[in-house]
Formats: sequence, C-alpha cells, structure tokens
Amino acid sequence: MVSFKKSALIASMALMSFAQQASANATLTFGDVRIGVQSLGALGGNGVGISFAGVGDAIMPGCLCEGWGASYDSVFGHSGNENGGDINVTALSFSSTASTAVSSVLVGSSLSVTQAYAPSASAGLFKNTVTLTNTGGSTVSDVRYSRSMDWDIPPTTFSEYVTINRGTSSNLIFSNDNGFGTPNPLENPSDIASGTRNVSFVDSGPNDHGAFFTFGFGSLAAGESKTFNIFYGATASEASALSALGTVGAEVFSLGQSSSGGEMTGSPATYIFGFSGVGGAPVIPAVPEPETYAMLLAGLGLLGAAARRKKTQA
Repeated sequence: MVSFKKSALIASMALMSFAQQASANATLTFGDVRIGVQSLGALGGNGVGISFAGVGDAIMPGCLCEGWGASYDSVFGHSGNENGGDINVTALSFSSTASTAVSSVLVGSSLSVTQAYAPSASAGLFKNTVTLTNTGGSTVSDVRYSRSMDWDIPPTTFSEYVTINRGTSSNLIFSNDNGFGTPNPLENPSDIASGTRNVSFVDSGPNDHGAFFTFGFGSLAAGESKTFNIFYGATASEASALSALGTVGAEVFSLGQSSSGGEMTGSPATYIFGFSGVGGAPVIPAVPEPETYAMLLAGLGLLGAAARRKKTQA
C-alpha cells in the first residue's frame, strides 16, 4: 500500500516535471553563434535570440519580437512572443542538447508543426528543419507558415539596414520589413518602410525594422507532410554571410546590418535569416570564389547600393 506521504511526493514530482516541460528552453551553441529556442519553437529562449561572439544579440534588445505561425482551412495558430503571443497552439514535446533542440506542437486539431534546430553545413548558421504534418483524417487545404523577426543589430540597435532577397520561391506569398508583425499567416502586416512589400530590396534604412515572410504549401492529404528549412546565424562580414547562404543553398533570405558603417562591409557582423526547400533555386552559388564576389554582389544589387551610399556620403 502506498502511503499518503509517498503519494503526495509522486504527485509533486509529476507537477514539477510538467512545469519544467511547459517552460523548457534551450541555448544552442555553434562556433561563434548562439541561439535560444523556446519549447513552442520560437527564438528567445533563456534570454538569447541570435548572438554573435564579441558583437551581441540581434533580436533581444527592446521587445522580443520573433515568432512563427501556421494555418490550414482558415484555422491558424502562432507562437509570437511579443508579436501576438501564443494562440491556438498545444505543446506536444520538446527536447534539447548543447547544440540541438526539437519542438513539436499542434495547431488547431489537425496540423502538427515540428521544428528541429541543429548546426547547418555552414559555420555560423543553425538550420531549423520545419515539418508540417496533417494529423487529421481528411485533406486540409491552404496550408501556410509565417515567420517574423525584428532585427536589432548591435552596436546600433533600433537603427539598422535590412536586406530581403525573395529569389524565385514559388511558395513565398508575402514578405515585407515588418518584423513586429504578428505571425498569423492569414493576415499581412503593414510595411514599416515604403517599397518593401513583396519585392527584393537592399539595405533599406537605417530604421527599426526587420523581416516578415509567409509561405503557402497548398493542400496536405491525411498523414502527408511538407518539410523545409530556416537558417539563423551571423558572420563577421557581408561576404562571408553570402558564402554561408550559398553553402546551405538558401532560396530566400534577409540580412541585418548595423548603421555604423556595417552596411558597407557587413562589419562588425552581418546577421542572417534564410530559407530553403520553398520552391526556388539557390540565390547564391555554393561557396563562390573570391574573384566572383564583385559579380555576385552586382547581381544582387549590393554593389550598386554600396556605390550610391559612398557617393551620398562623400
């Protein structure tokens, strides 16, 4: 027979275990980059967003405005931190190691969202492998996923240059610079700077803004899944950031750079937010040779933008 005291202890331990799971967070380290992952899959766990050694964190200053959302059949849910909070998402599981984390949640009653964070093939970039699965018994339609991020690039937090390259992604249905937007895939946030809606742009700013993306994946039959990747990280220069994006085959990306001259070279750090597996071709050739960078930057519009800034500042 189990004593009352022992029963109370078991119940207490169960409650403690549940509380730990409900509030679980992880800090992951890969070279000079650290990210914090929350149990529901958004960044910002343990007070860490995207941090680069010797420079600082690119999303934690001010509001913690980073998150994701998913929808199907006009049913939506999101985990948005200060971008709208947690709505219509149910935690299923969370686990982590020193460099990996896996979050699984249920949106509504029929769409599971698993996000597996791990080091990518490129130093300085974490890969978040996102898997959307129809757990219901019938086909769901108009499956979408959104991700928002307010860049706060050190040392000029709240005053950064932002780049978005949409590439040729057939799944990308909306983008702009409003990193404060609630990641509800069924609503498009207003633009912060004009000329940033559904277009590629280079070094918009300086301003307090970020990046917002919504992808559409059509229908999923019962038991069917869709998988794609998100990349987060930072490097010491724009050139090395582009090289990292080329290594992982990014099809869509955003860069955040400081307004203290960083928009010229990307120093002291260029912060990275990118996607692959979203129906496009890699935007940047894999690990381009140094002599090809001038051509590459010109093709992306970065070289011309830098020249115009130099002329303006002269």
